[in-house]
Amino acid sequence: MTTPYKETQNHEVVSIVLCTFNRARLVRRAIESVFAQTYPHWELLIIDDGSTDHSEEKLLPLAKRDRRVMYVRQANKGLAGARNTGIALASGTYVTFLDSDDEYRSNHLQKRVAFMRSHPRVDVLHGGIAPAGPRSKHYVVDLTSPGRKIHVGKCLASGTIFARRSVLKRVGGFRDVNFGEDFDLMKRLQKKYAVKRVPWATYVYHTESSNRLCDLYEDGGEAAIVRFRKRGSSSRS
Repeated sequence: MTTPYKETQNHEVVSIVLCTFNRARLVRRAIESVFAQTYPHWELLIIDDGSTDHSEEKLLPLAKRDRRVMYVRQANKGLAGARNTGIALASGTYVTFLDSDDEYRSNHLQKRVAFMRSHPRVDVLHGGIAPAGPRSKHYVVDLTSPGRKIHVGKCLASGTIFARRSVLKRVGGFRDVNFGEDFDLMKRLQKKYAVKRVPWATYVYHTESSNRLCDLYEDGGEAAIVRFRKRGSSSRS
C-alpha cells in the first residue's frame, strides 16, 4: 500500500475511487486518464477487489509512478463494498468515482471543482456522460420505468457522482443491492442534500465492454446479475 496524497491548505484534493475486479487488460486506460487531468490536486485510490487475473502485476507499477496513487488489494467484497473501502480511505474534500473500463476527459475534475467552489451550497454533482462504443448500446433500461429504455446520457452513472466527502460518509456510502447501487445512493442523497446535474460530457462511458451489469439486467433482470456474481465473474455498474 502506498501513502495517499494529502490535503493542502490552498487546494481541495479530489479523492478518486477506482474499483477493479479482473479488468487487468482495461484498467490502464482509466488510470492514464487520471494522470492526464488538468486539475492536479487529486489522489487515486485503486481498490483491487480480489482480482484473480494478475491485476496486481499491472497495477503496482502504475501506482509507483505517482505519489498521489494508493493501491489496495482486498478480499472480494463486491462493488458496493469496494467503493465503500475507497470512501473510508479518502482524504480529500471531494470524492468521485471512475469505473475501471471508463475514462475521464482531461478537464473532468477541473470543471467540477470550479463549479463546487462557485456554488458552496451544492453538495453533490452528477451527469456529463460521453458514451463511447456501439450506438446500439447507448440505450439502457430505465430503472424508474423498466419497460422502456433511455439514452445513457440521461442515466445516473456512479462514475459521474462528485460529492463532498462528509456527505457521503453521513449517508453511509453505497448499500449492497443487486442492481442500481448508484441509483439507491442518489435517492438517499437527494432527501437530505443539494444535488445538481451538470451538462459537461467529460466522463467517457464505454459501452463496448463485456459483462456490464446494465446488459445483464436488460437480458434477465436482477436474477441474471445474482447468477453472474455467484460465478465470480468481473462486473461493473
